[in-house]
Amino acid sequence: MEESNLSDIAVSMNSRLESYFESLDPGMPEWLEQIRRESLEGGIPIIREGTRRILSFFVRMTGADKILEVGTATGFSALAMWEASGKKAHITTIEKYEKRIPIAKKNFMECNASEFITLLEEDADDALARLEGSFDIVFMDAAKAQYLQWLPDVLRLLRKGGLLISDNIMHDGDILESRYAVRRRDRTIHSRMRDYLYELTHRDDLNTLILAEGDGTAVTVKL
Repeated sequence: MEESNLSDIAVSMNSRLESYFESLDPGMPEWLEQIRRESLEGGIPIIREGTRRILSFFVRMTGADKILEVGTATGFSALAMWEASGKKAHITTIEKYEKRIPIAKKNFMECNASEFITLLEEDADDALARLEGSFDIVFMDAAKAQYLQWLPDVLRLLRKGGLLISDNIMHDGDILESRYAVRRRDRTIHSRMRDYLYELTHRDDLNTLILAEGDGTAVTVKL
């Protein structure tokens, strides 16, 4: 059998497996599903369904009380984590894009989550540098090229034994390609993401598991 045919079969099998595993998921509450639909209809990028399942699993598993999120968008991921915590966790989330902030605030208010979710309306560089405290989970889902730059402050804020969850590490599959195989405009993100993943997987004070679901997620434990 030709190599191209084998590749097509593998892709088909992976797609069928993904569909089957998704069919086993009980889904999300209707209020959260509505926010997901509205976000997608508005063309606003939010976490993929696989990432939502990953976040929900680790929030429930760890019993996280304090969560830090870098990148709010419409507030969907923050609300998904809040729901997974039994609506008990306090979440600090950072967003600088002015057009998305009112949408997130509206969603938090309508879901009666405003007292549990603190929205910092500023650049992540500034917010992370001035934040204090200790978080059980940090979820990174903002400018991918800045993940490595933010890492020192993120680790400072993450408690020992806490989880750093980094989204979109595959960059739609480009992470597998050589630097010159990706579009010129994406080369900086490509190289910085590779450097970030190397840092997560080669530091003695971190232990990282790479999950391929969604657009790729790195789950890192601070030792």
